[in-house]
Amino acid sequence: MINIIDKKKCSGCKACYNICPRSCIEMIVDSEGFWYPKVNESSCVDCGLCETVCPEINIYSKKRAYEIPTCYAAWNKDENSRKNSSSGGVFTSIAQWIISNGGVVFGAGYDETLKVIHSEVHTNEELAALRGSKYVQSDINDTYNSAKKYLEAGKKVLFTGTPCQIAGLYNFISKDYAQLYTCDIVCHGVPSPLVFKKYKNNMEKLHDSKIKSINFRNKKQGWKSYCVAIEFQNDRKYSKTFVNDVYMKGFLRNYYLRPSCYSCSYAKINRASDVTLGDFWGIASKYPELDDDCGTSLLLINSDKGKTMLDACIGSIVFKECDLDHAIKGNPSIISSVKVPRGREKFFKDLNSSDFDFVIKRYMSSPTWMQRKIIFSKRVFRFIKRKMGCEL
Repeated sequence: MINIIDKKKCSGCKACYNICPRSCIEMIVDSEGFWYPKVNESSCVDCGLCETVCPEINIYSKKRAYEIPTCYAAWNKDENSRKNSSSGGVFTSIAQWIISNGGVVFGAGYDETLKVIHSEVHTNEELAALRGSKYVQSDINDTYNSAKKYLEAGKKVLFTGTPCQIAGLYNFISKDYAQLYTCDIVCHGVPSPLVFKKYKNNMEKLHDSKIKSINFRNKKQGWKSYCVAIEFQNDRKYSKTFVNDVYMKGFLRNYYLRPSCYSCSYAKINRASDVTLGDFWGIASKYPELDDDCGTSLLLINSDKGKTMLDACIGSIVFKECDLDHAIKGNPSIISSVKVPRGREKFFKDLNSSDFDFVIKRYMSSPTWMQRKIIFSKRVFRFIKRKMGCEL
């Protein structure tokens, strides 16, 4: 039976939860807001399926994957789809092809309480709920089981998610379904649902109203200077660029990512999915003609099925093959994990014992002049020390 001792060895994909034939696995949320499996030993028959499907115990390696993916810059020709997407809107084009062929699309969206969950959609109108970056770990729930039922019925399925979620799906499916298509994202790491909940509660307190909608990637100031835009039920509106919003500051400083994200098993060039989507940051420095600041997708074709999806979208997207190394320079999360910040453990202790406003100001405020001076002095000292070491 599965037993999580080291939390870095669990990505929270819920493959074990989905596979258990006795439904004796419960997902328990820890003090950081992340869920982990706990087995009811009195009901467990020790079949071992939970360990078999775990993408951390059994690292998934895609069969018939390209050794090196083909890299493209791309965007959707439909201006509305592109405008309402995080980058170029290529996901919408792929998903519409699946739906037009009677298929179903799985992805992350908000429920009625603004919790981020995986769900299924069957129409183009429903796709809007799955567009855009959510910047919090999505709850897979039982969507692996739902996807398998559609596949067994002969339906096309597009399953989108983080690389570890896609790996968990493949381990769970354990069969090569011709109708299964997968799309992962270039993942910086998944933030804590607890921090996201406290952020929402704090915003509602500050604006004296419940939140109606959240858009983490509003492009009203352009793709590169995207804004966090929130609408409240009392018609108030909040908008700040990502460098000024406290939640995004903490995310980009890596304070509240899942422990497994700091040593991701799937941040590598050989991807788990058929296609990988992300932002083509740095596109302008080498391909200025492909940057109009409206959003350019990074598209990696990782398999023949990925090529099939690209071919199906040729009429609806603009795309050009680009240098993969250049794409990696602009978006290093393709092949590497972020580092654990020194203050992460202290951050969560404060988060669970202090007011959210206090914690945010303590950890997310810009450094003072004196702090910047100290940081600079330490960097100079480390540089001199390394230099002297080389000369000895």
